[in-house]
Amino acid sequence: MSGAITLTPLQGLPEVTPGADLAALVREAAARGGISLSDGVLCVCQKIVSKAEGALVDLRTLVPRPEAIAIAEEDGKDPRHIELILRESVRTVRRAKYVLITETIHGFVCANAGVDLSNAPDDFTAVILPRDPDASARRLREALLAAGCGPLAVVITDTFGRPWREGLVDVALGVSGIAPLDDQRGSKDRRGRELQVTIPATADALAAAAGLLMKKADGVPAVWIHGAPLAGDGNARQLIRDAKLDLFR
Repeated sequence: MSGAITLTPLQGLPEVTPGADLAALVREAAARGGISLSDGVLCVCQKIVSKAEGALVDLRTLVPRPEAIAIAEEDGKDPRHIELILRESVRTVRRAKYVLITETIHGFVCANAGVDLSNAPDDFTAVILPRDPDASARRLREALLAAGCGPLAVVITDTFGRPWREGLVDVALGVSGIAPLDDQRGSKDRRGRELQVTIPATADALAAAAGLLMKKADGVPAVWIHGAPLAGDGNARQLIRDAKLDLFR
């Protein structure tokens, strides 16, 4: 990227409920803030996408398996919560007291399979990841374009931990209208040396920047990034490293 980009939080989005027209809510919030949804990237947190799509689970409907009960007893958690995490996972990557890292059905490796209880509608409801975040990003972008917005891209974000480093960073779960990776291999650095492995994760970088403004307590689930180049297209699945190339599995 070159030149300046600006990040603006979309204030005043209401509590999102199943079936909500997310594109309309975003447009209304942008209009109130004097934001033109053109020539930039809309970053939207996964949770409001999941809520709009009805990706909610009533924990009271779940019957925990023995493994879930055992983990819950050790960690002092609700066994139904653990059961849901296991259901949303294809494998457990790491397990320690108070820590459950899994690979989700989408291929993401993260804590608790992305199952979240914070900012849920009530104490018995958990929010899970959208079944196809790339499709969710595409639908939202198409709805905004159809309403006269754009050109723009959409990135659906969620907060992940990282191996070897403390703290959390927002990453891209769904992408539409922008290449998630900027493959610079074959180009030259300032000294004329050919780049061999340089592939910046553009979508993750945009998500991380937007995450600075998406604090849970502030009620800001969307950020507009003006000036980010809209180069290429692709999906967030491209950000998941092939298991054959992953040296840490």
